[in-house]
Amino acid sequence: MAFFPCSGYSNGSVAFHGSRAICFQGGKSLNQYHKTEKRGIKDMRTGAQAYTVRAYTQNEKDFSFTMKKIADMGYQTVQISAIGKDIRPERVREICDEAGLEIVLTHSDANRILYDTENLIREHDILGCKYIGLGAMPDKYRTKEWITHFMDDYREPAKKIAAAGKLLMYHNHNFEFQKLPGCPENGADRPKRIMEFLMEGFGAEEMGFTLDTYWVAAAGCDVCQWITLLKDRIPCVHLKDMSVEGFSQLMAPVMEGNLNFPAILKALENTSCQYILVEQDTCQGSPFDCLKTSYDNLAAAGYR
Repeated sequence: MAFFPCSGYSNGSVAFHGSRAICFQGGKSLNQYHKTEKRGIKDMRTGAQAYTVRAYTQNEKDFSFTMKKIADMGYQTVQISAIGKDIRPERVREICDEAGLEIVLTHSDANRILYDTENLIREHDILGCKYIGLGAMPDKYRTKEWITHFMDDYREPAKKIAAAGKLLMYHNHNFEFQKLPGCPENGADRPKRIMEFLMEGFGAEEMGFTLDTYWVAAAGCDVCQWITLLKDRIPCVHLKDMSVEGFSQLMAPVMEGNLNFPAILKALENTSCQYILVEQDTCQGSPFDCLKTSYDNLAAAGYR
């Protein structure tokens, strides 16, 4: 795994030629929602993605115990994802408040975002959470004929969420970097990555991105380049590392694998990023140990 260099790009419209991204001045700015300023280490708060410990959050007792363990590691913020469906939002908020954890992001069901938007907004009001996350687009949209239907379907919920003072956040995996051929159905005159369709199809006030470092690298892309391209639209970022075993890629605690995290974190300081959230979908050993290792490594580098 090669280290990824950081490259700078100016604001404006983005065109891709091969693996190279070119930004043109005079295009519509990606930033109409978050003002980008040079940020320091203290401006980004470290948090834990509860999906990492999802097996331990399926009832209220386990959820409470797990949140206390996360707080004891040193984390002060948390993303709520894949917890037990019977745990009411009021109790989620009470438990996190008691543990000293601020809820800063969720991953919410795609159908609830689409069909139950108002109730979902009210639940996030209870949680005290501004960012409503979508973990991935449903499968049907991931084709050249259907990709623009995603924008058509989710734009109205995104507008309702924005009107409530919140922001819909899209979390990437690797498939969003697949190039889809241009065709009459999507209106593109060249192959475009799914991420490009999303960036151009939603205004910055309608959708932000929870950029995931591991999945960007797994797609064969430059993490720092994408941090720069999305710098005004990434208030939340997922941090996880990549290691290898034979020919297989493995998820690893932050700074325990091969991604160039000193460069990644430095690049994030020059963006709209507020929350750097540790997520490890699969762990080689205890997920609690993985979260603790990631926190300790980040804290040692000055990120808490």
